Amino acid sequence: MQPALDDTSTLTDPSPSATSTAPAAPAPTEKRDWRDSFATLKIRNYRLFVQSQIIANTGLWMQRVAQDWLVLQLTGSVAAVGMTVALQFTPMLVFGLLGGVIADRYPKRTLLTISQSSAGVLAGMLALLTLTGAVHAWHVYLIAIMLGFVTVIDNPARQVFVNEMVGPEHLRNAISVNSSIFQLGGLIGPAISGILIHAVGEGWSFAINAVACGYVVVTLLRMRTSELRVSPTVARGKGQLREGLRYAASEPAIRWTIVLVAFVAVFGMNMPVLLAAFAKDVFHLGAGGYGLFNSLVAAGALVGALTSTRRGGIRLRLLAGAAAVFGILQATASIAPVMLIYCITLVFIGAATLVFLTGANTLVQSTAGIELRGRVMSLYVLVLLGGQAIGAVIMGRISESFGPRAAMAISGLTPAIATIGIAFILARTAQLKLEVDLHRHAPAGHLRVVPRVA
Repeated sequence: MQPALDDTSTLTDPSPSATSTAPAAPAPTEKRDWRDSFATLKIRNYRLFVQSQIIANTGLWMQRVAQDWLVLQLTGSVAAVGMTVALQFTPMLVFGLLGGVIADRYPKRTLLTISQSSAGVLAGMLALLTLTGAVHAWHVYLIAIMLGFVTVIDNPARQVFVNEMVGPEHLRNAISVNSSIFQLGGLIGPAISGILIHAVGEGWSFAINAVACGYVVVTLLRMRTSELRVSPTVARGKGQLREGLRYAASEPAIRWTIVLVAFVAVFGMNMPVLLAAFAKDVFHLGAGGYGLFNSLVAAGALVGALTSTRRGGIRLRLLAGAAAVFGILQATASIAPVMLIYCITLVFIGAATLVFLTGANTLVQSTAGIELRGRVMSLYVLVLLGGQAIGAVIMGRISESFGPRAAMAISGLTPAIATIGIAFILARTAQLKLEVDLHRHAPAGHLRVVPRVA
């Protein structure tokens, strides 16, 4: 593998026949034409998958908003909302690496069929409890943690299944399209859920998500298996988990990307907790305001995801820059004097978040060899979701103890400062330095990274 310690390193996908140690060839990072932004939709299986995911992600976002608001109504506690988020992510934190081993051992389409069926049943149970008025906070907690166990299998299997549908040559574009779809659901789902909560309560949002999960299962069964580039399954054996961890630690591109993701996930990606607190305690809005805030973040994220579909490659420099910008924007939102400024900042936060997450996902997947991709992606997802589980509790407590504004300031400043520190470590390791180019033909104040001369 070509190291990605400096700003000029690029990585591309391994070939379909790549083994776990196959090197990734350098690739250009120029932007593509807008006409190529959705090239992967020409592939039938992936097109079916995208159609189902538009519905599924809308339902998922509806359930997320309804779940958080239901807990807030049942308990009156922002910390309880954070606890619910933590419970849903805790199984990934504890068993996430095992999920990657399972994803490498079994057919991904089968695993997704099972996981989506299970998620649909759990959403249906929560809908029934809520619509009949029998729901209590402990019901929501229990179903949240059961959904977390579903995610342990679903997420790494889904990450690898994308590669099976489109092939390594279209992987970057497919990841960006997936992010666009997820954020499109985030744009539509919270708004619909906010309206439903106000009109008829939270239960119907859960019911719609149950139906959406069923639709995904039907779509998976409709796919043409002959057109899938099925990843080789790994036979049961000892030390497979340790093998995946050693590989991730040995690859600089994967190692430093996961470190960046850890800081952003733990401290920055706790928007359900922070937005609920701002809607309730700062701007004194109801469920509609909470849904609006979520939709604004998703709108910005959708723009960021669509922009990412044009990028032909990814650099570690882009990740560090996006993480720093994200942190600064989040800290800025904490001091927004009026709701209008707060809302505008949320849009930019969403865009920066998706540029960062899309780049991180692409860099990790395209660096990892195909036989180890499930385990490597499970580590990535463990850090991403497990970090949110830890951070949700922390930020919920900080919000209740010191106020929502202090919590949002900390959630932004911490990853921003950490990212700057990591950037200096990478530059020092690669013996790079910043140089100001004052040549008359150069843009004013132009900065560039150059090798350090001994």
